[in-house]
Amino acid sequence: MQLKIMPKKKRLSAGRAPLMLFLCQMISALEVPLDPKLLEDLVQPPTITQQSPKDYIIDPRENIVIQCEAKGKPPPSFSWTRNGTHFDIDKDPLVTMKPGSGTLIINIMSEGKAETYEGVYQCTARNERGAAISNNIVIRPSRSPLWTKEKLEPITLRNGQSLVLPCRPPIGLPPPIIFWMDNSFQRLPQSERVSQGLNGDLYFSNVLPEDTREDYICYARFNHTQTIQQKQPISVKVISVDELNDTIAANLSDTEFYGAKSHRQRPPAFLTPDGNTSRKEELRGNVLSLECIAEGLPTPIIYWIKEDGTLPINRTFYRNFKKTLQIVQVTEADSGNYQCIAKNALGAIHHTISVTVKAAPYWIIAPQNLVLSPEEDGALICRASGNPKPRISWLSNGVPIEIAPDDPSRKIDGDTIIFSKVQERSSAVYQCNASNEYGYLLANAFVNVLAEPPRILTSANTLYQVIANRPALLDCAFFGSPLPTIEWFKDAKGSALREDIYVLHENGTLEIPVAQKDSTGTYTCVARNKLGMAKNDVHLEIKDPTRIIKQPEYAVVQRGSTVSFECKVKHDHTLIPTVTWLKDHGELPSDGRFTVDKDHLVVADVSDDDGGTYTCVANTTLDNVSASAVLSVVDVPNPPFDLEMTDQLDRSVQLSWTPGDDNNSPITKFIIEYEDAMHEPGLWHHQTEVPGTQTTAQLKLSPYVNYSFRVMAENNLGRSLPSEASEQYLTKAAEPDKNPTAVEGLGSEPDNLVITWKPLNGFESNGPGLQYKVSWRQKDGDDEWTSVVVANVSKYIVSGTPTFVPYLIKVQALNDAGFAPEPAVVMGHSGEDLPMVAPGNVRVNVVNSTLAEVHWDPVPLKSIRGHLQGYRIYYWKAQSSLTRNRRHLEKKILTFQGSKTHGMLPGLEPFSHYSLNVRVVNGKGEGPASADKVFNTPEGVPSAPSSLKIVNPTLDSLTLEWEPPSHPNGILTEYTLKYQPINSTHELGPLVDLKIPANKTRWTLKNLNFSTRYKFYFYAQTAAGSGSQITEEAITTVDEAMASRQVDIATQGWFIGLMCAVALLILILLIVCFIRRNKGGKYPVKEKEDAHADPEIQPMKEDDGTFGEYR
Repeated sequence: MQLKIMPKKKRLSAGRAPLMLFLCQMISALEVPLDPKLLEDLVQPPTITQQSPKDYIIDPRENIVIQCEAKGKPPPSFSWTRNGTHFDIDKDPLVTMKPGSGTLIINIMSEGKAETYEGVYQCTARNERGAAISNNIVIRPSRSPLWTKEKLEPITLRNGQSLVLPCRPPIGLPPPIIFWMDNSFQRLPQSERVSQGLNGDLYFSNVLPEDTREDYICYARFNHTQTIQQKQPISVKVISVDELNDTIAANLSDTEFYGAKSHRQRPPAFLTPDGNTSRKEELRGNVLSLECIAEGLPTPIIYWIKEDGTLPINRTFYRNFKKTLQIVQVTEADSGNYQCIAKNALGAIHHTISVTVKAAPYWIIAPQNLVLSPEEDGALICRASGNPKPRISWLSNGVPIEIAPDDPSRKIDGDTIIFSKVQERSSAVYQCNASNEYGYLLANAFVNVLAEPPRILTSANTLYQVIANRPALLDCAFFGSPLPTIEWFKDAKGSALREDIYVLHENGTLEIPVAQKDSTGTYTCVARNKLGMAKNDVHLEIKDPTRIIKQPEYAVVQRGSTVSFECKVKHDHTLIPTVTWLKDHGELPSDGRFTVDKDHLVVADVSDDDGGTYTCVANTTLDNVSASAVLSVVDVPNPPFDLEMTDQLDRSVQLSWTPGDDNNSPITKFIIEYEDAMHEPGLWHHQTEVPGTQTTAQLKLSPYVNYSFRVMAENNLGRSLPSEASEQYLTKAAEPDKNPTAVEGLGSEPDNLVITWKPLNGFESNGPGLQYKVSWRQKDGDDEWTSVVVANVSKYIVSGTPTFVPYLIKVQALNDAGFAPEPAVVMGHSGEDLPMVAPGNVRVNVVNSTLAEVHWDPVPLKSIRGHLQGYRIYYWKAQSSLTRNRRHLEKKILTFQGSKTHGMLPGLEPFSHYSLNVRVVNGKGEGPASADKVFNTPEGVPSAPSSLKIVNPTLDSLTLEWEPPSHPNGILTEYTLKYQPINSTHELGPLVDLKIPANKTRWTLKNLNFSTRYKFYFYAQTAAGSGSQITEEAITTVDEAMASRQVDIATQGWFIGLMCAVALLILILLIVCFIRRNKGGKYPVKEKEDAHADPEIQPMKEDDGTFGEYR
């Protein structure tokens, strides 16, 4: 029976155990569990755990340490053989063995030589259950010999020849690493032309004059001893054609000069390997290196192919400028013919390398340890492969099995040993050796026959805590021989747990596929075999799962802003969660912009690098949950780049570009601008726009413009910076496409015509030599066009013209390439002069005291001598009808546009004497004035009196003083005074109306009430009516006797007594209210409000319509 704690998740019933005995050994290695308590008293054969490599190259300057470590129970003893015979370490004072170990230490640093201890060593670890042996360990000291002395002749050769500089390093152990350097310890540069071969030689496909030097030095580095040896320097001189011809020109004919040969190009030829074919053998698992180096001029290029196959993609590498093909982890399938091809402009050659992959032995099935109980069966399998096929041999406790003690339970069948009904004496360590000409494999595997009662290795009363709705795995690691049977019980119930609900694993583990709250309890594991029984209790608690109830959400933010992710966690109250934030599955950047509080991660001043996936991970001791959200950092796009112009024509070009990063916001459009470096350098103009999915644009161009273009990208967040400017493109010159605009003809003097226009800009000129052809003729005449060509200006003056005559005008652009299209004809006029005639028949109709209407007859058109702009009326107030003041007043002006023959004069002063005249107006100015026309305005109502004052108030009288109106607007006939009293509640009393003669400026009102406020309304009148009023208020004085009597009342005894009675009554009322309140009574709020109504909150009296009501 085989015993081991088996992998989980595998159902196995007791009835199937015998069927699996043999198969299990083949599936996995069987070992006794490494439980410290179990190993204390469980016997076990030796097992080699550590040993030195088979080929052990040592440093002769250090002590030799040959490792051999093993385990077993009881602890094994160690012995060694050297070159096949026993190595007695006690007889060599330089050799010691580490205590509790088989490792040898040979002290050669004090005395002795490493060469003395060269040989083949093998370690044996032995106890009462058997013996395990190590590999054969071949000890060899490393060697780094010097280069042999040799005299190297300088090498001289012609330019273009090939060259091989040999290295031939001394044979060392291990082989040295080769490299070429100069005297300054600088590595020599290598290229497709010059390179080092696998053998260390330096190959020149062709030499150049710069290859001349005296210090080509080959170095050999022996890594094991950390030493470097160098070869004697090699001198190389490359002679150029000119040098060679100068030397031999006197002795050779013209056709024999070396120049014809040294520079002659030649097809490739291989420097290595030789011939057309070669063979290469390599071991499985090694690196296959194939090399082809060719000479030729120009330098050949090397290509590799595999005949009837393809090169393995993931294992093929090219080295040394493709002169070396390497295939790593080579297998038998890599055998075949490989072809290298050298090619230059003059031809190609090839070389075929036949590759054979051999194989040292390698395991198919290595033998594994067996732990059996008495009377059980088992097998050791040792299966290996190789090329050629390895030979299998067996040993028992280090002795060839053919001469080992006989064991009736053992039968050998090639690569398998079959054991039947073993006994304790069958325990041993078996060695399997698989070998061929390329190496060997040695494996130890023990057979340990044990009779042990069941033991449970899981700690008693182990507490398992599991999240609800997840599997619960309750361990019951056990050991016993024969293999115990395992049963589980819950809460000390009598029946074992059934496999239809639970899963019982081979290693004793009980699995509850979906643990629920009612799964909580105590579980008992019972192990039984024929030698006894063992049991163990474990406890299970079910916890609520951790959940993220508020997950972080996808966010799109602009660069420089702040973003917050929320993560709220709900968990079992007995577990303490820790919340960790990750970015792109790694730690958050150590940046102060990232802050984490209880439920939030805040990222401030977001940058492009902050975009990614942010994950909130909530961990407890039992479970963890996570939720992720993506942060997209958006911004305006990066500028486009790689602007390129194609299809360059006279009037168009195609511009293409590469978009910059859209910064996570799709580009909606591209804006193209141009600069005219010839006419407006540094100024960029809008050219066109294209959709964001387009990266080319066909642009229309104008002639004779030195274009540069730039492109900007735009997305929903804004516009990018401009791209770098494209290269400049100067279009050819052409005649102008258009003529000047805004052509006008206006005279500045009566005898000239000023022709003006808006000139073309440089962009519109279409070529050099921009000029204008200006043409004109009278509109109503039969004259031919008069033309003149002027420079690039904006006006031309025609002199000697009649006054204000219509002209036909045209202005045409031209340049060195020709004329623009025929221009449009516009009409203009020569210069204007002042009108000659004044308007006649001027009439005035006075509408009212402030408005008059004026009429006149128009002047003849010819007398205007210009563009009629209108008529202008000058009018002024000559004198007042009242004052007859003859002082001349300021004139006022009103202009009436166009050909109107009447107009209104508003804002006149009433009762005034006015004069006016009328003039016609053109672009030059005013014509003569008409004869003055005089008219008078009638009376109007006066303005308000200039002032009103109340003086000398008494008990029953008030005196009023005033100033007459500043604008009487006629003859004053009288004043009207109205007044009324105002009581203490601001109510107005009856209104009194009083007429006062116009020549008065003072008036006294008598029989008024004392200590009373009065309001006064005062205005003047003319024959036209009443003017505006002025108001004022005043108070009559107080009667002193009455005031004295009022003071005396306040000091009378009866009055004081009355006030005391009122105060006492109020006090009694307060006491009553207090008592009622203490008894729970409530004071009616509504009654309180009604009883204490605010006397000032009263309805306003309706307007009684009285004059001047006071408010």
